[in-house]
Amino acid sequence: MAKKVKENNEVSAVRRSKHGGVLTVFFSLLTVFYLYPIFLVLINSFKKKGFITKNAFALPDERSFTGLSNFIRGIEKTNFFQAFGYSVLITVGSVAVIILCTSMCAWYITRVHNKVNATIYMLCLFSMIVPFQMVMFTLSKLANMMHLSNPVGIILVYLGFGAGLAVFMFCGFVKSIPIEIEEAAMIDGCTPIQTFFQVVFPIMKPTAITVAILQAMWIWNDYLLPYLVLDIKKYKTIPIVIQYLKGGYGAVDWGTMMAMLVLAIVPIVIFYVACQKYIIEGVVAGAVKG
Repeated sequence: MAKKVKENNEVSAVRRSKHGGVLTVFFSLLTVFYLYPIFLVLINSFKKKGFITKNAFALPDERSFTGLSNFIRGIEKTNFFQAFGYSVLITVGSVAVIILCTSMCAWYITRVHNKVNATIYMLCLFSMIVPFQMVMFTLSKLANMMHLSNPVGIILVYLGFGAGLAVFMFCGFVKSIPIEIEEAAMIDGCTPIQTFFQVVFPIMKPTAITVAILQAMWIWNDYLLPYLVLDIKKYKTIPIVIQYLKGGYGAVDWGTMMAMLVLAIVPIVIFYVACQKYIIEGVVAGAVKG
């Protein structure tokens, strides 16, 4: 009997090893498939315009290589650094406000059980499934009436759109925090505000970073909402200035556009790589209790 169990365990180990190798190859190929478009953008940012349209898949050679001229020309044509400043202000401000407000909201509606809080939670979940296209025209009109057509005002708009997912993730995590920790803090004399910022919020760090990454990637790359809400004669984010590189009658300076896409990608990639280890930790922590 013991010999048979041992043989079965050995067979299972071989099968797991075989399947593990197959899955490794499959996901490696899938990774290359997803990264290849980014690689194309990178190599074409160093090529002359004519060579990009002729053969976009070829590596730069001595005839097609143009150095940093595409980057310099793109920065000059788009006023890139001003757009970069507006994008940083909007992204950092929106992410900070979303994390602060939604974490407090999630903690309150999770710990205080009543019909009002249950309704708020259901509305947050409902906001996650409402397509942006349903509300974009009404939203742009309302933002204009409330004088939100500026980098500070749009932060409030992003708070409304980002609150649903953030509250959902924070609520899942708060349910996994033993309430005895908060009760001990209350016994030691902490007010509810002190309990949240000194006890609860530090424990929320993995989920907070996960929410920050997801929201930052969305807001940094967003084109439609800033285009509809902001006064684009005064304020342009990076996606908007890149779009403006398109000329009349479909003319596009592909070299300059590729160079600006590389500059737009680099900051968010650095941010993601620096914080990626917290994503799975935060998602799994938020799924401990439903």
